[in-house]
Amino acid sequence: MARHGGIVVMTNPQLPAVAEPNFLTAALRKAGALDAGAVREVKVLHERDTLVSHIIRLGLRYVGESAGSPQTLFLKTPHANFAKTLVHGGRHEVTFYTKLAPNMPPGLVPRCFDGRFDEESTDWHLLLEDLTDSHEVATQWPLPPSRDQAIAIVTTLARWHAAWWDHPGLGDTVGTWVSADESAQHMEIFAGHYDRFADLLGDRLSEERRILYRRLIDQSARLFERYHSRRHLTIAHGDAHIWNFMLPRAGVADTVRMFDFDQWRINVATGDLAYMMAMQWYPERRQVLERALLNHYHETLIANGVRGYSRGALDQDYRRSVLWHITKPVWQWSINIPPLIWWNNLERVMMAVEDLGCEELL
Repeated sequence: MARHGGIVVMTNPQLPAVAEPNFLTAALRKAGALDAGAVREVKVLHERDTLVSHIIRLGLRYVGESAGSPQTLFLKTPHANFAKTLVHGGRHEVTFYTKLAPNMPPGLVPRCFDGRFDEESTDWHLLLEDLTDSHEVATQWPLPPSRDQAIAIVTTLARWHAAWWDHPGLGDTVGTWVSADESAQHMEIFAGHYDRFADLLGDRLSEERRILYRRLIDQSARLFERYHSRRHLTIAHGDAHIWNFMLPRAGVADTVRMFDFDQWRINVATGDLAYMMAMQWYPERRQVLERALLNHYHETLIANGVRGYSRGALDQDYRRSVLWHITKPVWQWSINIPPLIWWNNLERVMMAVEDLGCEELL
């Protein structure tokens, strides 16, 4: 805001350098999204904060030949409050878009036009395809999806998992393996969080649930053997709730796209399915959709080239993943995510553990 002759004039905040016309011109040309033309003007259409990032929707105007070039873009940068504490997430997401996404089948994720992470300053940014006009999220949180929406989402998730299933680059050029010692250290940290969590809840955490947690901690090394087999593993999203998927709007012939990749990792694929269904859906909705979606997921894996992974193996992995997810509300509590989220997650996943007989795995 500036004052001239007693008149107050509103001015737009200074755009970051990566949103300047010259930078965008160079980035779009390098990405093959702009030929002879150039970006002439950039306008902020909308901006918002998520839990960990700041997102600006940019409107672009060109001079010269620009047919087919994007008229809008999303610029994703760190959230000012978490720029240092959650820096690994930014690095991780930039790695995904710049290293993994170009080697995936088309139509699974938004196109990335530029992504950079500066190790010295820990600053980072992503310039992403804007799907606002063609796609939308399935529902307003926390409403579950319709059957058709759920099938479309699980189709994209299965195609994503199939693309990296037992990929020869896993742990080498794609992600890193977690060693058995690192798994043990991870559970030692969890056990400390759990003790404080249980103390906080007092009689709100039943003796039956306390026993379940202690048994999981005690037998975690055996449960981790599934991961350490390094067989039938893939790149998991890590935060695959339905609101991280964009579905085509009515009348748009396109595929469902996934987004938000700051938690991707090598893992058992069913971790994503269990997080989506057992953690997020109350029993009635989960019981209506769960079996059909697991069947459809398995069929889509097979149709996309996965071999030697039986429907029974999927069920076993899914139940194991549901059991593992009782740890999630504790981790969420430990990083100050509000009870509105972790308490409901705790109740839902415990009901799924009971429904699916997951305690038998211990």
